[in-house]
Amino acid sequence: MMKKLLLTFALALTTLFSFSQDSKTTITVTIDNVKSDKGNVQMSLHTADTFMKGNGVQNGISEIKDGKITITFKNVKPGDYAIIAFHDENENKKMDFMENGMPLESYGMSNNSMAFGPPNYEDAKFTVADKDLELNIRF
Repeated sequence: MMKKLLLTFALALTTLFSFSQDSKTTITVTIDNVKSDKGNVQMSLHTADTFMKGNGVQNGISEIKDGKITITFKNVKPGDYAIIAFHDENENKKMDFMENGMPLESYGMSNNSMAFGPPNYEDAKFTVADKDLELNIRF
């Protein structure tokens, strides 16, 4: 009986500490195949509610050095997210398209899913839990 009580107490204490830390995660994203160092790379971290609707829950911008960038999203709460990034070559802070709707600037998203048509949240979605993440996006 005492052993069972002690085990129950230890489990309750462990659970209490795991919830009290209010875990927040860091996501570090690298893109290492940007076609030129001209302009910058813009990146947004999205939930299902913000995906393809403007700014994400966090946004980042990086200069390009030797075709490579790294952007870090800090204090990300656990949940499902997707990342969209694009090479803003002309630094006009938006993705440029041809008349037929095809992108003029390179872009990529989490999971490196590049199906025809607009980016899809379900294809790009990943889960943030309690461990820091390192992701690589390809253009």
